[in-house]
Amino acid sequence: MKQALLLLATLGLAACSSMGPGTVTRDRFDYTEAIAESWKSQMLLNLVKIRYSDAPVFLDVGQVVAGYSMQRSVSASANLYNTQGFSPGTTTSGLGIGAEGHFNDSPTITYTPLAGEHFARQMMTPIPPSAILNVIQAGFPVEGVFRLAVQAVNGVDNRRVRLRSVRPANPQFYALLEDLARLQDADAIGARVVQVDKVEKLTLVFRANLAAADDHAVLDAAKILGLDPRVREFRVVYGGVAANDKEIALLTRSMVEVLVDLSAVIAVPMADVTEGRVMPTPEADPGPSGPVAPLMRILSSIERPGDAFVAVPYRGRWFFIDDRDVASKHLLSSLMFLFTFVQTGAKDAAPVLTIPTTR
Repeated sequence: MKQALLLLATLGLAACSSMGPGTVTRDRFDYTEAIAESWKSQMLLNLVKIRYSDAPVFLDVGQVVAGYSMQRSVSASANLYNTQGFSPGTTTSGLGIGAEGHFNDSPTITYTPLAGEHFARQMMTPIPPSAILNVIQAGFPVEGVFRLAVQAVNGVDNRRVRLRSVRPANPQFYALLEDLARLQDADAIGARVVQVDKVEKLTLVFRANLAAADDHAVLDAAKILGLDPRVREFRVVYGGVAANDKEIALLTRSMVEVLVDLSAVIAVPMADVTEGRVMPTPEADPGPSGPVAPLMRILSSIERPGDAFVAVPYRGRWFFIDDRDVASKHLLSSLMFLFTFVQTGAKDAAPVLTIPTTR
């Protein structure tokens, strides 16, 4: 009888305990990982769809509400009585204990389709030059950022992918990127973004007192861009042509142009090219050190890859980025980071959710 009472007390204490705090750490990491993986998969799938002239579709995770409920019940009964019959006067006791519990996990997740006129305009609007400088200042490789998001610098053109043709980049563009990458590695280049009367003023700064090789890179970049070699701070503006030799004009791409450019080099089955389902993969541009490798390598296979950073099914095949391809992994992260600078979502307020609770 004592053991039974102890069990009842334990169950009673359990019924009073809270399950909420213990779910915070687990849920936060689980949902963070799930949302990150879904964003990677969504971005890769849309690149593949663009490669096949299919319409990309983006969904944003608006809200995540994790709802839990637990119902517990405990019952007990005891009987003490005398029996007559085979053993007169014998005292017989009976004890019955019952416990029951129900656990319910019912998260509510809202998805917001990124569509409509606002979405289309934002996707076709050039990325602000300030976003380009912020990404570079954050440590992303200047070579990858410029190849990805900049169409021209002071009239020196990057590669341009059109629907049925590809125009190679100006050879000086890749030479410029080598100079800028060298200066970034030497911490000799920086950016400054300030607000003056609600207007952003951007400046690209080359550090003074550099080593001879780095100073040569500054002079070479200034020659390519037509800049004053004696100046170390240059105003950055949006446009195709600079107003003077103390200005750097960045003609940035829109997110649509960025996605089209990346999708053009996705490895597709030759049968799809032969049958006219997809355009052939364009040849690599010639660079100072030979053919310029693609920014991102997206491969395809019939079977699901076993060692993929991200993989999505499409048209009966798997398209993926190899987990050992660090450059492609890094670029996909850069692409998703750039995507956040473009306000692709609608300005409408998020829906208000009323979530019932159970105690």
